Order: sequence, then structure tokens, then C-alpha cells
Amino acid sequence: MLLACDIGNSNIVAGLYDGEALVASWRLTSRLNATVDEYRVVLGSLLSSPLAPSARGSGPVGEHSSPGRSHVAEHVTGAILSSVVPPLTPKLSRVVELLCGVSPLVVGPGVRTGLDIQYEDPREVGADRIVNAVGALTRHAPPLVIVDSGTATTFDVLLPPNIYAGGIIVPGLYISLDALVSRTAKLPKVELRPTDKVVGRNTADSIRSGLYHGTGALVDGLVARIAAEHGITPLVIATGGAGELLRDASSCIDAVEPDLTLFGLKEIWNRNQ
Repeated sequence: MLLACDIGNSNIVAGLYDGEALVASWRLTSRLNATVDEYRVVLGSLLSSPLAPSARGSGPVGEHSSPGRSHVAEHVTGAILSSVVPPLTPKLSRVVELLCGVSPLVVGPGVRTGLDIQYEDPREVGADRIVNAVGALTRHAPPLVIVDSGTATTFDVLLPPNIYAGGIIVPGLYISLDALVSRTAKLPKVELRPTDKVVGRNTADSIRSGLYHGTGALVDGLVARIAAEHGITPLVIATGGAGELLRDASSCIDAVEPDLTLFGLKEIWNRNQ
């Protein structure tokens, strides 16, 4: 079994692969001050479900637990990490070593991805964006635009046959809301959700509309400009924590793939064996 982890600024996404099947996935909070022991307890509890033969490749691990079986961690034979939070990388690497007895492959310079990265300095591209690109190109033919909604909302442009052309970075939905509330005296923090009407008739709905419809217009506008600049008609894929919200707000998103990063990690693992 393969354990794949993506360490982001807001969340750590972990997934467990049994062959080609993603049999379990989890989302944890990224905490810079958390210790190795704290993350070991959290991840260890997630990996402590007994592994039953009927659960393998068919659903969440432990869904059909069987007494007497060894813990899932004992079945992990490989691990891979991507990270945009350098202080957490050695902590999670150590946690994986302690729990599973394997040293994880960390996505970075020297790791084979199969991408032709055309950034001026390829080392500046976040590991999560590289992983998403690999996952998308494995599943879909370019040209592609990946819209990843996390702490930041990123746009990654992929051209034939395997070119990472570059991208765009804007503040994410939740960081925008936090900034709006913290820098104003009277605006309240609201729950983000779709709104039927563009024009709000109270403060909370006005904020929701600005974030929801504003982000949808941002996605549509930037994808249109990307398409015009490169002369392409791209397939647009949304991923990240607010991927479903983006699809509802935007008119150009063709698919939502919440496990794109985990799929990309598995593919990079395969390419480096």
C-alpha cells in the first residue's frame, strides 16, 4: 500500500492507495507548532483501522473491519510527500517513518515528474502545483487549466504534450474573507455558501455574493484571458477545498476532481520506482 500526503498552508491531505485504488483519504489541519508526537497520534489513529480483505480496493479502509487483522500502517510499503510548508516537511517525514517504517519520497528537485516546466526558475513552482499538473495530464489531454482553491487560488496552464506553461496566484476565498473581516470595523464573518441573487439585500448576503459571484467571475475572466493569450480552448479542472463551490460559481469549469493531488502523488511515485 502507498501512503500519499500533501502538506498545504491550511490543510494536510493524506490518502491511502491499494494498487490503483484510493481506499481512504483524510484532511488534517496544518499547524506549524504541532510536534512530531502530536501528528503521530493523529495520523496513527487514522491508520489504526484493521485491514479487512473485503475493504481492499472497494471503499474506506476499515469499513468492514475484521478482528485479529494487523493495522493498516503495517501494510504500507511506500510513501510520498509534497509540501509547500518547509517546517512541516521533516516532521511529517519522521511521522511516516515512525508509523510505517518507510522513508517517504519528497517531491522536489531531482524527482522525476515527466513535466516540461517553463517557469523561469522551475524551483519556484509549488510542489502541490506540480503534483496537480502530473495528475491532470495523466487523466486528460492538454490544453488544460487547473484551478486549485486553497489558501490561495491558483491557476496552472498545461499545453501539449507535457508543458507546464505557468500560472496565476490570487488570494483564496477564505483568506479573502478573513482579510475583509479583520480590516473592517463592522463587517461580520459569514459562512460561505452559494447565493441565488447577485445583489445582496443585507450585509451578510452582500459579503457572500461578493466572494461567491466575485470568485466565479474571476475564474471565468482569467480562464478567458488565458485561452485568448495562448489561442487554446482548455479543459478546466477545479480541485482543492472549495472546488465544488467554484464549479457552482463559475460557468467555465468542466470537472471537479477533489483527489487530483493524491492521484498526482501516486503517479509521481510510480514514475520514480
